[in-house]
Amino acid sequence: MSQTTDPIADYLTRIRNALHARHTKVDIPSSKLKREITKVLVDEGFIRDFINIEDGKQGILRVFLKYDRGGKSIITGLKRVSRPGLRNYVGYREIPRVRSGLGVAVLSTPGGVMTGVRANAEKVGGEVLLFIW
Repeated sequence: MSQTTDPIADYLTRIRNALHARHTKVDIPSSKLKREITKVLVDEGFIRDFINIEDGKQGILRVFLKYDRGGKSIITGLKRVSRPGLRNYVGYREIPRVRSGLGVAVLSTPGGVMTGVRANAEKVGGEVLLFIW
């Protein structure tokens, strides 16, 4: 198994590909950061749920995707913002709005992984990991 240079981009690509193929679930190599991001996505209603499967190594994150009654994906877009070659840090006053408030910015802050709205309310900045809408 090859090591990816950007595990978050790999995570987003696996979700994007599973949505495109209309899968109900997708398995992703687990990490603490990916679990925290997934918790935020569940809380924001973008995915149904997730479970962590122990496999004796790093573990597998099984993400259950969410579709509306018409079979259309709840997630219409995912975008990696900060990446290993170009980190993107913001103060709480500069947290970007995604799709005029229809999307969510996910940040890694000193208080943990959270949405841009929550980070602004708690007055903490951090690294902008991704946008989802």
